[in-house]
Amino acid sequence: MTEPLIAPPGLHDVIVADTEIGDVRGREGYYHYREHSAIELARTRSFEEVWYLFTHGRLPTAGDLSAFVDETSACRAIPDEVGAILTTAALLGGERESLAGLRTVLSAVGPATGARPLWDCDDDARRDQTIRVAALTPTVLAALHRIRSGEQPLQPRPDLGVAANWLYLVTGHVPGPAQVRAIEQYLIATIDHGFNASTFTARVIASTGADVYAAVCGAIGAFSGPLHGGAPDRALDALDEIAAHGDAHAWAREQVAAHRRIMGFGHAVYRTADPRSVMLREIALELGGPLVDRAVEAESAITEVLAEAHPDRPRHANVEFYAGVVMECCGVPRAMFTPTFAVSRTVGWCANVLEQARVRKIIRPAARYVGPAPSGR
Repeated sequence: MTEPLIAPPGLHDVIVADTEIGDVRGREGYYHYREHSAIELARTRSFEEVWYLFTHGRLPTAGDLSAFVDETSACRAIPDEVGAILTTAALLGGERESLAGLRTVLSAVGPATGARPLWDCDDDARRDQTIRVAALTPTVLAALHRIRSGEQPLQPRPDLGVAANWLYLVTGHVPGPAQVRAIEQYLIATIDHGFNASTFTARVIASTGADVYAAVCGAIGAFSGPLHGGAPDRALDALDEIAAHGDAHAWAREQVAAHRRIMGFGHAVYRTADPRSVMLREIALELGGPLVDRAVEAESAITEVLAEAHPDRPRHANVEFYAGVVMECCGVPRAMFTPTFAVSRTVGWCANVLEQARVRKIIRPAARYVGPAPSGR
């Protein structure tokens, strides 16, 4: 009997599944959703159009889009059966614990709405569940934030798209077109990004036949870590530290000397500039303002210092760095940076859940035991 293969740490470069959803080409600085450049979609399409692509595998016609907008809008409201849980969930943890509250609420929504295991559902039923989860997520996150801030949650507006509704539900104000489009482009660009930790987690749970809510809640748990989705606000915190320090180069060298990770720089896949960061930098420059100027200056200094410290592998700004800048410019509270990321990524998780559910085989890898020898052998 041959010994099983031993995967490298972090499953680096290990292929564990086939997918038609998209791919990341790290050495080229490029990623795509099905056959379309993700960045080109972000530049030219609406969030609802790209959501349709992830759900149906193709871009919509005008008629398709109109029907899809109606369908998804009807799923935004929080079910009455779980409304009472919101206040309790909002009080979980500190001001940056919205993802924990989201897990709590979604865990209750599944049973309350009769969600069935993926194993027992046909394609249409699975699809309907994923649409409800993705449509409901921004409403829940915004409600949790407002309750925690001492304000009443707002009802989604049928006349506003996903991006505009998100800003309205969080801030209480109807946003301007520049802010809506900036957030919409960010949301499109972050729907999916290869087999990252949260996506893989969602697929593992889906492979067991569990329901959509279980898979998404597991993905949220993985996503909440600072090495994954929890970095946009931390990257902006670094800008605050630099401003207080007064010298971006010196600050960066101090971080490198202390072996501290500089949030918002470097990526596990890209060996060149992160295309999401490139686009978000352009958006930030269009929005303008002192924060943007500070961010551009800091990016240049940090990139230079990191290149000095790691000449064999330059580290560029990743999506989190300018994501925080763009969201701050659009009025999103810092505590809601990672939840904004979750609004878009839920659509990607759901597409992966649907794809995995069709495989009908559990993901069950092995581990190599390296502990003390068992007794009696």
